[in-house]
This record gives sequence, structure tokens and C-alpha cells, in this order.
Amino acid sequence: MTEKETRTRQPNGASSIYLGKDGKWHGRVTVGVRDDGKPDRRHVERKTKAEVTKAVRELEKQRDSGTVRKPGKPWTVKMWLSHWIENIAKPSVSENSYDGYEVAVRVHLIPGLGAHRIDRLEPEHLERFYRKMQDRGSKPATAHQAHRTMRTALGEAVRRGHITVNPAEIAKAPRLEEDEIEPYTVDEVQSLLLEAAKRPNSARWVLALGLGLRQGEALGLKWEDVDLEAGYIRTRKNRLRPKYAHGCGDTCGRKPGYCPERRQIRRETKPTKSRAGRRTIGLPDELVKLLCKHKEAQDRQRNEAADGWSEKGYVFTKPDGEPLIPNTDYHEWKKLLADAGVRDGRLHDARHTAGTVLLLLGVPDRIVDAIMGWEPGGAARMRARYMHVTDPMLKRVAKQVGNALWGAPDDGDSPEQGPDEGD
Repeated sequence: MTEKETRTRQPNGASSIYLGKDGKWHGRVTVGVRDDGKPDRRHVERKTKAEVTKAVRELEKQRDSGTVRKPGKPWTVKMWLSHWIENIAKPSVSENSYDGYEVAVRVHLIPGLGAHRIDRLEPEHLERFYRKMQDRGSKPATAHQAHRTMRTALGEAVRRGHITVNPAEIAKAPRLEEDEIEPYTVDEVQSLLLEAAKRPNSARWVLALGLGLRQGEALGLKWEDVDLEAGYIRTRKNRLRPKYAHGCGDTCGRKPGYCPERRQIRRETKPTKSRAGRRTIGLPDELVKLLCKHKEAQDRQRNEAADGWSEKGYVFTKPDGEPLIPNTDYHEWKKLLADAGVRDGRLHDARHTAGTVLLLLGVPDRIVDAIMGWEPGGAARMRARYMHVTDPMLKRVAKQVGNALWGAPDDGDSPEQGPDEGD
């Protein structure tokens, strides 16, 4: 059979299948129009007519469903991630999100997967890579961050037609085991507050332990967001980690953050990322009094600093009026724990403690959600994550069960059951 006999004229735009001079079967499928206006006609070749027919039908199916990969040189993982992180992610995500993505791309994903073509990347490639990361000493959370970054980056590649399936959506993510978090007891909180009272910005720790403010919310708080007469604060801004560039032309031989002439290249704060985060919180009378004293102390500090004071309106500041740096604040928390003789814990554990206190006090769920700044859709999950069953609660429930089963006399310690709590 000759090529002429096997390659008959097809209508414009129709697929064709023919036997070539090389002895292989070829198929051509028009899948759309290229950027220059010419037909985008794809070519496949196989050893048998049945195989090429199957390939042609699959390409037609992709064309009809709109999932055909765009024409041009295929992207490698390195090429795509480098393009995505700088040209797509950087202009559109927050500074903190970008930092997380950039580290995952530069430190892990490009060195480990960069040579793969994105249209040939398989879920198994990713799963083996995550295991290798952990075998080399990376924490599960680090491998999970790499997975989330790859899933986001390849999701954008799918949306733009560079690939048809996102393998990171199929790959099993590294398993994350949440650490068991034990909130601080009342005695521990009191010890922390007694020690904090000896330090500048002591109210900063009361806001964390009593109202559950996140670090960025507390450090980004300004006096314009505080109404001491009405007794409330508004959380509207988050403090960002500083980022510096050389001011010496990169001649000092140090990292940008240690350059004697360093320049700040990141804004100090950003708006809270959700409507629930922009919230109004009522202040206990004791905290109002503490903030009033804090304001008076700051006024004295401003007068003493004179021209050396940078007036930016922050509630919690360094001695020159500049906002506190998150990293410095973190180390201050660790020092506070040690000096108070309280067990070590994350700064975020103060927020867990506040959630537990609200639960113990029986505060209604919707009020808890408003105080903690949780979105309505995920509030129940967040309550389960942040609020912990403590010993007093277990004892109270055990007493209630004993009363119900054995008729033990009520000594008045158990709370009175409301009319809608019988179930």
C-alpha cells in the first residue's frame, strides 16, 4: 500500500490518518488557531493504524473539551516555577505568602524537580520527592509547604492551558501530625502577667493571653484603632516582617539585614486578609486601665526622646516610636516564659489559651468567633482546633454524669442547666 493510497484528501479542518514513507502511521488533528492566526494542527505517530487512530481520537476529545495543551516549547518545572513565582505570584499574593512560595521554589522544588517537563510530571514523581525531602531531614510541614506551592503553581499552568491535568492535585500530600497543644493554666497566665508587668509594652501580652490577638494584629495596632472611653479596639492591620536591601551598593560584604546603610523595602503593615479579621473587640475594664497607663508611659517616652521619636501612631513601639519587629517580639516572648518560670511554648499558644478561657467562661459561639476573628464557614473547625478540654471541664462533666446516674447531691459547683441544654 502506497502513501498516496492511504492519505486521501480530507475536508479543511478534519483529522487525517495515513501511512508515511517511514513505515509509521501518522495522524494530524486541527485543535484550534495559533497566535499568528494559522491553524493549530497537531501531529501524532504510532507503529500501527489502530494505535494512531486511538491517539487521534484522544486528541479530538481533548480539543472538544478544551483541555489541549498550548503549542510551543514545553515548560520544564524550573522554567514554569521561575516564571510563576516572579510574574504571577509576586504581584498577586501577600508578602508573607510570597516568601513561603519563594523559599519552597528556590530551596526545594527547582533543585529536586526542575528538570521534569510539566506536561510529563506524574503524581508519583511528587510523592517520591516529598519522601526524599523528609529522608534528608526536612520536617513534614516543610514538605507539605512544597506540595501546596507546587499545587498552586501547576493549577495556574492548567488554567492557562500549558497542561491539562494538575498532578499535584492527585498526589498524596505529606501527612501532617498536629502537635498536641496544652494551653496555659490560670496559674501560668498569672505568672506571665506578673512578669510582663515589669517590662515595657506589658499590655501587648495581655491582649494575646486574654483576647487572643495574633502577633501581627497586636503589633499592627494603632491608637486610632483604640477607643478607651467606649472600651473597645478594632483590628484592621497586620504587622509584616521587615525586609531590607543594601544601601551601600552591596559593598559591605554582609547580608542586607546587617548592612550599615540598609533600606526597608517592605511596607510595615497590610490590611487583615478577611472580613472576620477586621473586627471590633470589647475590652475588660482592667485592660482599659492598663492601656491608659501604657499610653501615659508612651507619652513620657515621646517627650524624653524629643526629636529622636518617630511618630507613627503604634500602640506598641520601640524606644524611638518605631513599630516592634515580629522576630524581636518572638524572642521577647521566649524570655518572658523563662523569666516567669513557665514551660516553653509557641507564641501562638497564647492564642490557644485565650480560646480555652472563652470556652471555660461559656461565651456564646458567635461571640467567640467575633473575638477570635474566625470566618463563619470555618468557625466550628477553628473552635475545635483552638479550644481544648481542660481538667476543670472534665471534672465538671464527670460530676454532672455522676449526678445523673447515681443521684449524687449537687453541691452547687455545677452550673445550672439551661432550658435548651437537656439533650
